[in-house]
Amino acid sequence: MKPTRVVMIGLDCATPQLLFDTYAEEMPTLTALRAAAVWGPMRSVVPPITMPAWACMMSGRTPGDLGVYGFRDRRDHGYGPLGFASSRDIAVPRVWDVLTRQGRPSAVLGVPGTYPPSPVNGCMVGCFLSPSTDSDYTHPPGLAAELHRLTGGYILDVENFRSHERERVLQRVFDMTEQRFAVARHLMRRYDWDFFGFVDMGPDRLHHGFWKYCDPAHPRHVPGGPYRHAFRDYYRALDRHLAGLLADVPDDAAVLVVSDHGGQPMTGGFRLNEWMREQGLLVLRTEPRGPTPVTAADVDWHRTTAWAEGGYYGRVFLNVEGREPDGTVPAAEYDAVLDSLARALEQQTGPDGKPMGNRAMRAAELYPVVNGIAPDLIVYLGDLRWRALATLGLGEGLFTVDNDTGPDHANHAEQGVFLLAGTELDPGPRDGLSLYDVAPTLHSLLGLPTSPHHRGAVVR
Repeated sequence: MKPTRVVMIGLDCATPQLLFDTYAEEMPTLTALRAAAVWGPMRSVVPPITMPAWACMMSGRTPGDLGVYGFRDRRDHGYGPLGFASSRDIAVPRVWDVLTRQGRPSAVLGVPGTYPPSPVNGCMVGCFLSPSTDSDYTHPPGLAAELHRLTGGYILDVENFRSHERERVLQRVFDMTEQRFAVARHLMRRYDWDFFGFVDMGPDRLHHGFWKYCDPAHPRHVPGGPYRHAFRDYYRALDRHLAGLLADVPDDAAVLVVSDHGGQPMTGGFRLNEWMREQGLLVLRTEPRGPTPVTAADVDWHRTTAWAEGGYYGRVFLNVEGREPDGTVPAAEYDAVLDSLARALEQQTGPDGKPMGNRAMRAAELYPVVNGIAPDLIVYLGDLRWRALATLGLGEGLFTVDNDTGPDHANHAEQGVFLLAGTELDPGPRDGLSLYDVAPTLHSLLGLPTSPHHRGAVVR
C-alpha cells in the first residue's frame, strides 16, 4: 500500500447481514463503493462492546491490554458500583496520537472513548459519553461554539433511547445521523488532516429500538404497524448522507467504513444473579423490595461465593479470600470453583429445555495481557442472543422478555463490517477479517511505523 490520507466512517453496530445483503439495494452508494473495495464481515473483540471496541480498533490492542472490559469496570476489589470508563482509561496510543507525535494532523469526531478529548494536532469532538455540550467536549475548546453555530445544538446521542417514546426516538436517530454527517463534512473542509475519523451512533440506537418491528425472524416480531419500514428508511437516508460525504473526500484519501460490532435480535433476558442465588452462590440477608442492583442489595458476603454484573454480556466475579474484603473462596480453590461455575453456566437450558449455548471464558485465556480488574468469567448467554440481567427483585423465574434497563429489541453480535476502498488492493470479499487488523492497516496506509504491540495484521 502507498502511504495516503484516510477517511474512516464509523457506523456503530453496523451489521454485515443488513448492509451487505438485506438493504444492499436500498444503499446504492455503499454497494457501489463495496464493488471497488476490500470488504467483509469483521470479527469484533471479546466482549463486543462499544467501549472498549473502538479503542481496541484505533490502538490495535486487546481489552486486556487496555484494562477496559465494558462501559463500566471494577476500580478495586470491593463490592461497590462499577466505575464508568473514559478516555482517561485508554493509556495506549491510538492512531491520532501517533500522528500527533509526528506533527501530522487528525480530525476526530465522536469516536467512542474520546471524552474528555485529548490535545491532538488538529481537532477532536468528544464521543456520546460526553456528559453534555456544556462540558469541555471539544479540542480546541472553541470548536464547541463553532459546532453550536453550525447545528443550533450539537447532538451527542439519542437521549433515553431505551424508551416507549418511539416516535421521538426514531426521529432523533434520523436527526443525529443527518447532523453527524453534516458536521463531518464541515470539519473535513475546515481542518487539515491526514486521518479523518468519525463515528455515528445511529445504527446502534435504531437496532436497539426497532429491530422487532422490522425483522420477521425476531422472536417478538410485531408485523405491520408504523415502524415496519424503520430500518429500510433509515438505511436509505444513511446512504444519501454517505453519498454527500464521499463527494467531499479528496482523491488522495482511502475510505474505510467500519463498525465495532454487529447486532442481532434479542431473545430476552436471563437473570444471572437470580441464577446465582438458585445455585447457592449468592446469598441475601433480606429480599429486595423491588428492582435492585446487586451492589445495593443486602448481600451476605460472608456466605457468598460469586456475583454478577449484567449488560450485553455477563461478568462474573468470585468472592476470593485475601482479595475481596469478605472473601469466602480459598485462593487454592479458585480454579476448581471457577471451572465448576463455568460448566454450570454452559450447561444451562433455556425456557424450551434445550441448552442455551452459553460460553463462559476466562480473561487469561482470551488476552495475552490482563490489566486492570477483569471479570473472573466473561459470559455470553446464548451466543449473545440473551441479555445478562444482574438486577435483583425483578419477580419470579430466570427468563424475561425484556431488558432490565428499558425496552430493547437487539443485542450485540460478534461480526461487524469492514470496507476499504481507494487503495492498491484488489477489490473483493475477504475472509478472516479482525477488528485488530484495523490499526496496523491504518498505520500502513498512513506511512506510520509498525508497532510490535499490534495484535492484528495489515489487510492485504
